[in-house]
Amino acid sequence: MSKINNPQIHILLVEDDEFMQAVLDEILNATYRIDIRPDGLSALAFLQGGNIPDLIISDLNTPNMNGLELIQQLKISDFFRSLPIMILSGEESSDKRIKCLDAGADDFVVKPFNPAELEARIKMVLRRAGKSVI
Repeated sequence: MSKINNPQIHILLVEDDEFMQAVLDEILNATYRIDIRPDGLSALAFLQGGNIPDLIISDLNTPNMNGLELIQQLKISDFFRSLPIMILSGEESSDKRIKCLDAGADDFVVKPFNPAELEARIKMVLRRAGKSVI
């Protein structure tokens, strides 16, 4: 997996599990600028504070506001509606994937995941959003 440092691409990671935060930060921080928030509520506050990422990657099951609720809040906002969002989840339920995708998620990745596949999916979502990636 080639690492191309692209710090102008900003990813907001919404994950409550500290181990998974560390794993994702290790995978992504060599390539992207990463901010981490433990739940959807703090992620929303971060966004409302003027911090606009190029991509949001959210765990489905976070406290206070879960990934599906975060998608719903983003998609009703004129300002945040166009932000791409990926969901990460340990749940393999097709029903959960469909609900997230129907709500507006751009992709859904099941944990555990292959880091190279995650990076390829991130690049795919960013390309679709019109962001310059290599």
